[in-house]
Amino acid sequence: MTHHTRSADAEPRSRAVPAIPDPRPADPPPDGVPLPEQALPEGAAPSPGQGLPWARVRAQGGAEDRARAVDRGQGRDQGRDQGRGQGRGQGRGQGRDQGVALEGGAEPGGGLVRFAVSSHTLRALASTEPSAEGTRLVRDVRRSKRLLLLRAVLDAAPGAEAAERWALLEEAERQDPEAVRDVLHYPATGVWAEETLRRLHAPQGPPPDLAHLGALAVAAALRAGIGFKATLRPVGGRLALPTLGLLRPDRPGPLALTERSWDSCATLPLHALPGGRTALDDLDPYRAPPAAHPAPVRPARRLTPKGHKRWDTQWSGALTLLERYDSARADEIGRLLRTVVPLGGGTRSSGATLPAAAGSVLARAQAPPALAATLVHEVQHGKLAALADVLTLHTADRTPRLWAPWRSDPRPLEGLLHGAYAHLALAGYWQRAALYGARGAWAQHARVRAQVAAVLPVLRAQPQLTVTGREFVDGMAAAERTMDELPPPGDQHATARRALERERRAWCEAHPELAAFVQV
Repeated sequence: MTHHTRSADAEPRSRAVPAIPDPRPADPPPDGVPLPEQALPEGAAPSPGQGLPWARVRAQGGAEDRARAVDRGQGRDQGRDQGRGQGRGQGRGQGRDQGVALEGGAEPGGGLVRFAVSSHTLRALASTEPSAEGTRLVRDVRRSKRLLLLRAVLDAAPGAEAAERWALLEEAERQDPEAVRDVLHYPATGVWAEETLRRLHAPQGPPPDLAHLGALAVAAALRAGIGFKATLRPVGGRLALPTLGLLRPDRPGPLALTERSWDSCATLPLHALPGGRTALDDLDPYRAPPAAHPAPVRPARRLTPKGHKRWDTQWSGALTLLERYDSARADEIGRLLRTVVPLGGGTRSSGATLPAAAGSVLARAQAPPALAATLVHEVQHGKLAALADVLTLHTADRTPRLWAPWRSDPRPLEGLLHGAYAHLALAGYWQRAALYGARGAWAQHARVRAQVAAVLPVLRAQPQLTVTGREFVDGMAAAERTMDELPPPGDQHATARRALERERRAWCEAHPELAAFVQV
């Protein structure tokens, strides 16, 4: 069985997406998974007016699930409805006069990006276990969503300056496609694009930061090594260049930039974490949503060299543990995680994931065992967010009424599903760590597994689950049951279940009006 997503259009349509190679290792094409069709050979220059090369992702019929708008923007917890449909109608058919080709209109009236998700891939993702087809789907969805969002920004941006900036990106792409892909798909670029689109369509409020598109273009041009001239205005005496870091000019006012600027100006490079795949981003102004938006977590300010060194030590230790206990998850984290953003002081959370910043995790400095668990946990949120962008798993609203053993407050169905999914992965990770003799891992596994086992029947019983959502939850339950093959020694699992039952009763006493939603 294949789960087909469907755009909001009445007739099946296709949407083209740029075929800019990813700088990180590519996943092998899995059998039975529809792959993008290359509209141009990789690396070939587009014809005049065509813009960046395009790969076409086509639907293969069927209409069981309606795709959630891939350009809807805004993480679920940062204002779901803001910008949800913004840009959906802008530039759907004609494209811009300037020839900028961040558009789906390879065919007139191109609709939203569509993906076909087989039951095999859905079950693989539901298990939380890394798989080539699951990783490929997550990355393809992220790319398509980002490009649709950028298309909407370009269509809504007034004047010719945006087209000029994009022309520089096109020129850089012809020289170094990988560099441009990394800049456009950098996590912070998504936060900027969503915030900019929101401001472009807001009748009141702060103006959109369209100048940042110039920073994206300059960063791509510098990385591609092409000759160029551009003038940008630093903010607060600093110019942020995504994926590179900060330029610190020696005088205020507009800054004339060329291909030699990174070497001739004072710079503050982005800090690369050991291992080469992931950066520690404490510089980009869009590494998290702007302060105007309410959020439970905030990024830390720029770290000192001592702070960077501390993160290097903890990151190296966490990777060592992940590679020792669960090498597949270590590889998945490397493929799906582009940046880690340090959390600010005072936050109680060990980590957070913002859907707008796909490929990024906010995390606080912590001991390697805890950091490894945080990375496993948060990467699952990113996977599920990508899947929910193309498949409707449920139709519930955001009313918090369900018990989540890992939190004290009631949760909506969406939050409970996300939490159960992330904790299912944690239970598997701790089980593997325990088999390698990690101290305290069996107790962690028993506790987390008991939590997941308690909420899976509640999830399964929710009438708002779609057919696809029910299959997904069934896949989660099947993965949880397989843990019976390697149970913890003694009565640790039974002890964890008894402790959880006490917590459930206490929660029901504290929330008597919601007790009915705890029982299956």
